[in-house]
Amino acid sequence: MLKPIPVILAAYNPDWPQMAASHAERLRVLEPALIIVHHIGSTAVPGLAAKPIIDLVPLVTDLADLDRERGRVEALGYDWHGELGISGRRYCTLSDETGTRLVQLHFFKADSPHAKRHIAFRDYLRAHPKVASAYENEKRRARDLHPNDSHAYTDEKEAWIQKTEAEALIWYAGHCPALDVRQISN
Repeated sequence: MLKPIPVILAAYNPDWPQMAASHAERLRVLEPALIIVHHIGSTAVPGLAAKPIIDLVPLVTDLADLDRERGRVEALGYDWHGELGISGRRYCTLSDETGTRLVQLHFFKADSPHAKRHIAFRDYLRAHPKVASAYENEKRRARDLHPNDSHAYTDEKEAWIQKTEAEALIWYAGHCPALDVRQISN
């Protein structure tokens, strides 16, 4: 497990989508194993306060193919952490020279239900501003309880996320096309 980091919630930054696209573009060195990169998490929801860390879900043809490309990921400056508690994931982080985390990659195989739930949650928040606002309130509550422990912060809001994620998956199944795995996506 990675060391917990302080929880800083920043006001929405309209530059986050472009920052995500720039980091996603750098991952093209992983083609043909790389299929698409989705920008997820709170930085992908306009207007939502977030930890200023870009979360990306790169989808790959096969994790074994990605594992063979580990050196390329690390050459981009990312630290490779393996599954880190989620079966079928490859988790990588990019930090600046002071150790401040900038980007988190959550690699999954293209047909992973984990990828689908992340994308459904993002799209649900985008389509439901009142739910996004409630999520921001939940994040602030969790941050106020655990300002210096990102792990405890995540655990604190987990019940809210699981409930909303279940709603998001039902909504997503009825409102969104099949998960697009053809191109880089914001």
